[in-house]
Amino acid sequence: MPRPSLGLRARLLSAFALLCVVTAAAVAGGMYVEARNAILQRAQDAAVQATKSRLKELFPLRSAEPGPDELRGIANKMIEGNVRAMATYRGAYSTGDPAPADPPEGSPGLHRQGGDPPVVDPGMLPLSLRREVAGGNVAWQRVMLWQGAPYLLIGAPLLIAEPDGTARMSGMEVYVLHSLLPEQRSINELAARAWLNGGAALAFAVVLALLATRGVLRPVRELGRAARLLGEGDLRARVEARGADELADVARTFNTTAAELERHVEQLREMEADARRFVADVSHELRTPLAALAAVADVLDDEADGLPEPAGRAARLVSQETLNLTGLVNDLIEISRFDSGVAALALNEVDVAELVRATLRTRGWPERVHTELAPAVTARLDPRRVDVILANLVGNALRHGEPPVSVRLRADQDWIVVEVRDHGPGLDEAVLPHVFDRFYKASAARARSEGSGLGLAIAWENARLHRGDLTVTNAPDGGAVFALRLPRRAPDPDGGPE
Repeated sequence: MPRPSLGLRARLLSAFALLCVVTAAAVAGGMYVEARNAILQRAQDAAVQATKSRLKELFPLRSAEPGPDELRGIANKMIEGNVRAMATYRGAYSTGDPAPADPPEGSPGLHRQGGDPPVVDPGMLPLSLRREVAGGNVAWQRVMLWQGAPYLLIGAPLLIAEPDGTARMSGMEVYVLHSLLPEQRSINELAARAWLNGGAALAFAVVLALLATRGVLRPVRELGRAARLLGEGDLRARVEARGADELADVARTFNTTAAELERHVEQLREMEADARRFVADVSHELRTPLAALAAVADVLDDEADGLPEPAGRAARLVSQETLNLTGLVNDLIEISRFDSGVAALALNEVDVAELVRATLRTRGWPERVHTELAPAVTARLDPRRVDVILANLVGNALRHGEPPVSVRLRADQDWIVVEVRDHGPGLDEAVLPHVFDRFYKASAARARSEGSGLGLAIAWENARLHRGDLTVTNAPDGGAVFALRLPRRAPDPDGGPE
């Protein structure tokens, strides 16, 4: 089962929205990354520069082997604002603040002393940063401390001046911790603005998509409406072509195609009308000579037994073919009435069961046909046309099926159904769709049979004239079943209900 697909409007809206989201995400994401890097780089450069400036103030050092008080003094000189610092020398260290208590076992080395930022201790120093500083370089690294807050940790070695004016490593190191929370807040504000801009862009894209789909879908809907009208038989349906874009080209192409189709259909209708008129005219013209031939054929048929055998056989053949030709002409005249729309119903209130019996009795079939007729079934029908339908169905069953042939009548409040069934092999599945076609014969061997191939077509037209239908199926246990379904109150000849 095919999955239901989205309409064109929904697909266009989805495409616009997706394009907007992808574009906004790409632009906002790129701007966010660049702004974030710029903010962090600027803060980092400022912090490193400030640290180097304060380190210059410490030079030259007063002692090559500082004690705890000297380390605390060095750390205090590095502290400014929310900056925290730690000075170390050969395993000893001082934070510049009152020394923290020993951290609990398993602590990451981070402690807070009555405020923000946290106090620096050796436990928080990354090994890579310590190695870089031990190598004589000023190094820094961004770290996430204290519940994921961002900080910049800067480490630098302290140098001692030699008498000759050179500097050497003293073994002392200074580590400074800068809080990046203000920068993080700025970055978060940038992210929030990026989301807001993305949402605004999405809303703007939806509005643009609605405007665009309105402009695109209006001609598409008009094309669909015109195509439906064209399919329903309104060959004058056209589309107004606006502008010079591709949709206008499609509209003009549709109009050209519809005009050509209308012209060809009109030609076909004229040809069909000419053909029907020709058949009707020829059929009517043949009635007079056929009447004369029928009279002669009756005489020949009466005298056939007294003629020599070849002449008698020829006389009987002429008589039979004259009857067949007369039946064909009568059928053609009847078909031409249906085609020209002049066929009309002569309605009467009839007992349907009695009508079926009369049809069988008139043609001498009562003994050959089994009947199951519901009693007291009356309907307002054209008895002559219903007689033609029944005679054709029963006659076909007797000629081409196998006994027993049965006729069954059933009815409800609004409809009557007459079923005619035989018990032969039934009809081939390829034949069933064409049974009621004109001049159709199920077997090529019947091409010269006594039937014209119009009987079932006339029966179907008569059923349709009653606003009923005529169908055929194969019974499960063999045989063809023709079902005539007619309304119990057929419409009046003027086309309206009674």
